[in-house]
Amino acid sequence: MFTGIDEVDWASMRHAYGSAEDVPALLRGLASTDPAEREIALDGLYGAVHHQGDVYDSTLACVPFLFALASCPELADRGAVVELLVSIGGEGDGPSALRAGAEVFVQLAADPDPGVRRTAAGALVRFLDQPARVLDLLRERIAVERDDRVLLALTESLGLFARRKPAHADAAVDLLAAQSAPPYGPALRLAALGQLAGCAPDRIPADLVPTAVRLLRERSEQRDRRTVQCSRPHSDTLVGHLRRLRPSDEEGSQLLRTLHTALDGRVADRIALLVGQLGSPTWADRCNAVWMSGGLFRTWRADFAEPVALIGAQLAAEEDRLRDAAVSALKQLFGLAAPAADALHTLVTARPGLWVRRWERGAPTLGDPLRALVRCGDPRAVPVLGEVLAGALVPDDLGHEISWLGAAAAALTPALRRRLGSLALDDPGTPGRAAPLLRALTVLDDAEAVPETLRLLEGGVVEYAVPALGAWGPAARDAIPVLMRLLDTEHAVAAAAALWSVDGGASAVLPVLLGELVHPDARRWGVAVETLGRMGPAARAALPELRRVTESAGSADRRATAACALWQIGGEAEPVRPALRSAWLERPGLRRSIAACLRTMGPAGAPLRDLVETELAAPRRHTARSDGYGSHDIPHDEELLRLCREVLVGM
Repeated sequence: MFTGIDEVDWASMRHAYGSAEDVPALLRGLASTDPAEREIALDGLYGAVHHQGDVYDSTLACVPFLFALASCPELADRGAVVELLVSIGGEGDGPSALRAGAEVFVQLAADPDPGVRRTAAGALVRFLDQPARVLDLLRERIAVERDDRVLLALTESLGLFARRKPAHADAAVDLLAAQSAPPYGPALRLAALGQLAGCAPDRIPADLVPTAVRLLRERSEQRDRRTVQCSRPHSDTLVGHLRRLRPSDEEGSQLLRTLHTALDGRVADRIALLVGQLGSPTWADRCNAVWMSGGLFRTWRADFAEPVALIGAQLAAEEDRLRDAAVSALKQLFGLAAPAADALHTLVTARPGLWVRRWERGAPTLGDPLRALVRCGDPRAVPVLGEVLAGALVPDDLGHEISWLGAAAAALTPALRRRLGSLALDDPGTPGRAAPLLRALTVLDDAEAVPETLRLLEGGVVEYAVPALGAWGPAARDAIPVLMRLLDTEHAVAAAAALWSVDGGASAVLPVLLGELVHPDARRWGVAVETLGRMGPAARAALPELRRVTESAGSADRRATAACALWQIGGEAEPVRPALRSAWLERPGLRRSIAACLRTMGPAGAPLRDLVETELAAPRRHTARSDGYGSHDIPHDEELLRLCREVLVGM
């Protein structure tokens, strides 16, 4: 297995953490008879040699030895070694290295170990450059395979083959179509339907969704419900941690996720499928549905009231994992969680212990059930928050969440002020605690908090106190002297912005803001330009520079910000409209601010009407992304839709 390993110049190679001198020991660890040592070695290879999917020179040097390990029948856990090989083959020079040894996968596809056969099936498709032979091998394995999990892997491999080799896809699609019907079992039929939906949507049945829901329930009824003890050690490794995070029914999760992914923009079908999953008598099916609902809600615009209400119904479940999954899903929905508000309120009132979450390290935070109730704007959260504010343990992030309640949370302002006034000026954690409180008080327009805010400002908490004073406008006139003093400091831009809101005099603030128009810091420049825009005609001296930026080839962010200010100051629509159009198309993340500007333009923005109408007609959220998600994607998209509707009325 390790012939020649000591002749490799590992010291000259690198991995994620430096020299690759430790790689031989990791490779030898994979051959250990101790399960814990094998897992630690695998963790080290993923963590350093194949860190986050990267392929280094040391990664490629490992490939021959990994092939040798995978081919050694007396070794345990060889399936994990094959998985590592396949993962290496997905990046950089990895595919070439794996194709050079692809014949090994031909042998492994018939290995006695089902864990090896399961992973080798997909490797054949990825790395053996003989499509006809690959298809023959898959067909042969399907005919003789008796392990259900390997059969599922073979079905997935057929779908992968059809997508990767379209010129040879017909025969693979025929095999999938055959597997999607009796006499095959429900799990295999579900897998085949998911693959067909992804590679040959014209071959899926018209009653796909009810068929899939029926098959899901048949599969659940057939599952072996005996408790299976995991033979793997519970080691404190990345691999072990990820394994423990997997769903209780990982196979079911994968089957339905594949189908959801293949259906993609067929939102009505996906909603119906999700509703069917959430109506399953098996809690694991419902839990899988809850976890996969987020991708649908975050990506598409539709009426999700029915599935959201069904997710809310899971809050009454006895199974902790299902209830926790439902809470986690609902807290990401904000206003869209309203159909589940009654269920959230019931949980919150029944479980006061969930109001605040304590952590082993770090400050306490608002409990997720209460957070979800607050975020959906339900006023029933206000009395509960009042009790939390009156308690001994007040989460620092409570202020950030209160803003979602709007004016309904006005009764909390005295408690928020008291909390703000109790912060110790000599505590290094005070700025971080003050920020959410000040945000809440400004959203609630509580100018009575000016004295407490001035105390913090004069005590050195400048970054958050200054914008809060500006938000209260003329009611914060007592802050004018200290804001004037800040005009000669590093906080000049923020102070000037606040001073304009409080005093309305241009003589002191205009020179500061004009000077910032050439500052390289994007944040300071943006605050200055936005403030100049709010000043309107009083900032006419900024027009030449704003026109230059608006008509430049600079960043979309700067062009859009300058264009909006140009309109507010001079009412110049001609240079503004092209800049807003190009920024809208280049940077979807700017669309909310652009729509807010268009709302002020009224009929002058009519030539951009097509952008707004197209946005309102688009089924996909402007925040949808393929690299994960942001915690505020849904409310930001819903805000854009509201702004767009208002823009059309104004036009």
